[in-house]
Amino acid sequence: MVLGRGTAEHRHFSDLPEYLREGDVLVLNETRVIAARLRGRREHTGGQVELLLLHPAESMRYDPLAVRWVALARPARRLRPGERIAFDSFGAAEIVAELPDGAREVAFELDVPFETFLERAGTLPLPPYIHNDTEEAQKRYQTVFARVPGSVAAPTASLHFTTELLDRVAARGIVIARVVLDVGLGTFRPIATDRIDDHAMHAEAYTISSETADAIERARAGKRRIVAAGTTVVRALEGNIQRYGRIVPGDGVADLFITPGFTFGAVDVMITNFHLPRSSLLVLVSAFAGRERILSAYREAVQRRYRFFSFGDAMLVERA
Repeated sequence: MVLGRGTAEHRHFSDLPEYLREGDVLVLNETRVIAARLRGRREHTGGQVELLLLHPAESMRYDPLAVRWVALARPARRLRPGERIAFDSFGAAEIVAELPDGAREVAFELDVPFETFLERAGTLPLPPYIHNDTEEAQKRYQTVFARVPGSVAAPTASLHFTTELLDRVAARGIVIARVVLDVGLGTFRPIATDRIDDHAMHAEAYTISSETADAIERARAGKRRIVAAGTTVVRALEGNIQRYGRIVPGDGVADLFITPGFTFGAVDVMITNFHLPRSSLLVLVSAFAGRERILSAYREAVQRRYRFFSFGDAMLVERA
């Protein structure tokens, strides 16, 4: 769906280059999803355990040398501090602390390097509604430009891109820039509070290179459009510009909860999938495009049987 200033148009994602202008800056999130889902067994009972790694205990940024991690655990009520989890021949882990929101701090004692452990023992944390854990399904849950490991969920709007489509975009004189934002589960957790202002947004680490910052700042000075491929890019850029007043290169943490009334300073156009009710993503898109405009577009999407969820259809929307 293309949601411009007039009525919605219904096109294929491969038509995207037609809606971009020469000089636009298309910003991609080149994060890579890590094999963060681990299955082991409790040492003293043999019971099955599942860990979902979120980030190192000492940092929001992925670190293959980290031995302590923050993770979600199942069955959480049985995994108290001191509980040990065995991972076959790879080694073990110990629960060292209980954290808010049901998370645990886990210390690993491995006989192989951590990255080797993830590669051999872990799987990508596919969304729970995807009942297909084949190698092909795992492969499809990475973007074609995924490069920097660190996410526990894919930047799903970017799953639509192909190498050929990016070549066509570049051939039309559109600048392609890249950021890295490590997507965390907090992005996809439903809003449980009655008022959106009471919802606590989880933080996510991001990095903006000097080349990307320069490209965006030149475009802003020249009144050219910034096109964000996904809400992850929106959060990184808007969080950065809120802090500095312009796009500044370096590492940062995005904990911005973008709600209606927010003043956007960087992004002019956004590519996004169709999101579920009570999600912070839907709130962000409504803030960007206007609540009534988005509700109307979603009603039309439902009537036309658009697909929602991670592997669903996409929308190109201009900022209200």
